[in-house]
Amino acid sequence: MERKSRLAQREAKYGYLFISPWLLGFLMFVIIPIIASLYLSFTNYELFKPGTSWIGFKNYIELLTQDRLFWLSLYNTVYYTVFSVPLGIGVALILALLLNRKLYGVTIYRTIFYLPSVTSGVALSLLWVWLFNPTYGLINVLLGKIGIQGPGWISDPKWAKPAFILMSLWGVGGTMVILLAGLQGVPEQLYEAAELDGANWWQKFRHVTFPMISPVIFFNLIMGIIGAFQYFTQAYVMTGGGPVDSTLFYVLYLFRQGFLLLRMGYASAMAWLLFIIILLLTIIQFKLASYWVYYEAEGR
Repeated sequence: MERKSRLAQREAKYGYLFISPWLLGFLMFVIIPIIASLYLSFTNYELFKPGTSWIGFKNYIELLTQDRLFWLSLYNTVYYTVFSVPLGIGVALILALLLNRKLYGVTIYRTIFYLPSVTSGVALSLLWVWLFNPTYGLINVLLGKIGIQGPGWISDPKWAKPAFILMSLWGVGGTMVILLAGLQGVPEQLYEAAELDGANWWQKFRHVTFPMISPVIFFNLIMGIIGAFQYFTQAYVMTGGGPVDSTLFYVLYLFRQGFLLLRMGYASAMAWLLFIIILLLTIIQFKLASYWVYYEAEGR
């Protein structure tokens, strides 16, 4: 017994030794910056300016009561999230259902639909800048072929956010693969039992497929909301927040405050408000999950 105890201690010692570089990096580049940002959010810290003083909740008060662009950026982000996340999950689910069939060459089709999701964000943005060009962009050229006058897309304040929502469908391949894995985990005997009871395709989907993959959908919903609230690269590259701040998303405005206006204390306050918003939305989603998410192990 004593020998096993010594062996366990030795293994633990070497285990900690081998993971110590990661632990050190996690402490230096994650934990310490998080704590520092919380402190800075209560200060007037500005880059390249001497002197930093504690100002309490002034940054938060200014954000919530005086900063019009804060509320506009939050509105833009919520608008994008409300439409892009359900739409993306819906399209990904349809693709997963279509690609879950036993067809010749189906693995090739799965690869084709997945590949766009691993494209570099900057390269993807440059591609869509050309596609959305109101004069010679491919989308408006194709619309013109059928007699439709295409909109200005990202150059039009009314169409800029819908353009980004449409563009978000380009990357549904990752969600599709996760949903496809969930679909392939549904027991075949459940479909056979439903067929014996005379269920049609919709009834099988509603009473068998959806409940069985609801935890997978729930996971994608949570991750989709978190990702949408951190939407940045495409807006930064394609529009810079324009036209007329119609694509000024929350993280893009945070970037402006921190790295263009150099108000790091103010930007830290924005970051912590974003954390609180995402945390509250996640808690709400977990509370609502009991009404529609089915966990087989728990029988609900």
